[in-house]
Amino acid sequence: MSAPNKSYDPVEVEALKPEEIDRARDAALAAIAEAGDLEALREVKAAHAGDRSPLALANREIGALPPQARAEAGKRVGQARGAVGQALRKRQEELEAERDERVLVEEAVDVTLPHDRTPVGARHPLTTLSERIADVFVAMGYEIAEGPEAEAEWFNFDALNIAPDHPARTMQDTFFLQRGEREGKTPEGAGDEPGAVLRTHTSPVQIRSLLERDLPVYVVCPGRVYRTDELDATHTPVFHQVELLAVDEGLTMADLKGTIDHMVRSLFGEGLGTRLRPSYFPFTEPSAEMDMVCFACRGASVGDPDRPCRTCSSEGWIELGGCGMVNPRVLTACGVDPERYSGFAFGFGIERMLMFRHNVEDMRDMVEGDVRFTRPFGMEI
Repeated sequence: MSAPNKSYDPVEVEALKPEEIDRARDAALAAIAEAGDLEALREVKAAHAGDRSPLALANREIGALPPQARAEAGKRVGQARGAVGQALRKRQEELEAERDERVLVEEAVDVTLPHDRTPVGARHPLTTLSERIADVFVAMGYEIAEGPEAEAEWFNFDALNIAPDHPARTMQDTFFLQRGEREGKTPEGAGDEPGAVLRTHTSPVQIRSLLERDLPVYVVCPGRVYRTDELDATHTPVFHQVELLAVDEGLTMADLKGTIDHMVRSLFGEGLGTRLRPSYFPFTEPSAEMDMVCFACRGASVGDPDRPCRTCSSEGWIELGGCGMVNPRVLTACGVDPERYSGFAFGFGIERMLMFRHNVEDMRDMVEGDVRFTRPFGMEI
């Protein structure tokens, strides 16, 4: 058996020559520097620092060297492999930092967007305004009264002193569900051979309140009403009213005027005056139209062509609706002694108030069900 070759020179091993080790090291460092992403760096690592890389193969040759030559060769290969490992770690940190910055930009989440893409609904402004108006009177001690929308003719017409030949009782104004065989019925007669209509106003609720409640009566009656109008920008066959009735001892027109003034201040703000203009309604006597000072121009547009007002058409006043003292015939029809009790009533359309409060120009927008109309009014309750 031959002895080890103690005179074996490591420079004779090609892979361990200093220039070969330096060349493998420099090639590895260049490849590492050129790696453009982590995937490319992994390929470089396998080629220049893996088990089959030139430096790894050179490291295996060290064991074949004589003992006196192994230390120097091992030191040379170790330094080269250390430089490659350090370069790999540094380049990996750089590429990971670049990747993280790129991900932050490319995969950024806009936290200002709504978290829930389900569209938010809104209450219909007619409902909101109706409840707000009712709240004004509830705070004054009034009660909310309701009644059926399909109403007997007696409640809708006769009890309100609307004569059988009144134009409002023709087919041009009223939706008839069933025509009664005789006019001028009492409440008992209305039950025997009832004529039925879709109520043309909420005044029948006032009649029912007088018949069902003990005096004094203070009620506000919001609700849906029906008339045979064509649907256009200012008319609709189905609309909403709010009516008020107060019956007590000693009520006068002064109480009516004070109630209207309080309502206007509560809904539109302080400093807006009101006025009553003589008019005629079968169920009130005396009767009046109630107006309020335009809340937009406060009357300043009257006679000033340089300051026109769309809200009041430069007239300075806005018509709210009708009012008056309850006709004694209405009180008598409901079993109330007109010698002892008096009352006042007024009413107005909610659609009309919504139009000039919020500059709504077309009434059809209120009934078409488009959420783009209702959403700006929000979910106020």
